[in-house]
Amino acid sequence: MKSCRSNMNCIQEWPEPIVRVQSLSESGLDEIPSRYVKPPLERPLGGGLSATASENIDIPVIDLGGLSSGFGDTKGSCRLSPLSQQQQGTKATTAMMKKRISEACKEWGFFQVVNHGIDGDVMDQAREVWREFFKLPMEAKQRYANSPSTYEGYGSRLGVEKGAILDWSDYYFLHYLPSEIRDHRKWPSQPPYHREVTEQYLQQVTQLGTTLMKLLSLNLGLNPTRLLDAFGGEDDIGACLRVNFYPRCPQPELTLGLSSHSDPGGMTLLLPDPNVSGLQVRKDGKWVTVKPEPHAFIVNIGDQIQVPLFNLAQCFFSDFYCFIDFVEFAA
Repeated sequence: MKSCRSNMNCIQEWPEPIVRVQSLSESGLDEIPSRYVKPPLERPLGGGLSATASENIDIPVIDLGGLSSGFGDTKGSCRLSPLSQQQQGTKATTAMMKKRISEACKEWGFFQVVNHGIDGDVMDQAREVWREFFKLPMEAKQRYANSPSTYEGYGSRLGVEKGAILDWSDYYFLHYLPSEIRDHRKWPSQPPYHREVTEQYLQQVTQLGTTLMKLLSLNLGLNPTRLLDAFGGEDDIGACLRVNFYPRCPQPELTLGLSSHSDPGGMTLLLPDPNVSGLQVRKDGKWVTVKPEPHAFIVNIGDQIQVPLFNLAQCFFSDFYCFIDFVEFAA
């Protein structure tokens, strides 16, 4: 089965006791433990991770407002909607949007989407219920503590290497699709409406993901459902949610909330913290700080779409990911 489970291993326990980064932050320490201190070239202001200071450089922002509401329906005809009576040149507008997506994928591998069809209230409610979860007492969150066997639940590290340098963040990871591995018992029950809000949010975000995959397929000159089918089709596509929480840090110059990496899945849709520009992407050997647009999603084309597109008939696509980020402001 093609799903997020493809990356699981058989290790059942963490190699060391888990320490919650939020607990460290709230303890009032003046220095971070050595386990979180990155090597000099991996630090935020180190030689390898210095971000460009230019205000004019950012990932492309693409307006999806010219698409019909049914475009993302996997059973639909994938047709584009006509523009309103006040708008002209439907074909030209559509062609320009597809061209910008194609250029963004080739030049960046990242872009932001606005007018994507997901109501801003749904996005705000999803942020709020997860923010409330991380505000719960530690014993309430610990009921959902995860293990390396699936990573599903409340976590504070990835990987099982003993003595590894860790990131300054906590997270919550859960499975959404395929539906047979979705287990609401592993979803937080507090606040009381948490599961309902998260379900609504994920349903709409995965619909957006199918729309974007169709656009990528069309740009490649393929059948609109080609990439979606490679992910398993409507019935077996994999989708997961990871919510990242970055607590206050007394020495942010020494550590990272999330180390530099590429996303291993097919596509990531990130709902960033609206108040902090924390995400950086690498472009032409430099790190560029992304400036989030209001109620936009940041789209990252993952390794499994970027690398093997030249041989779609033989490549294996596993899933796409939904991320929500929270940054706690320094006092």
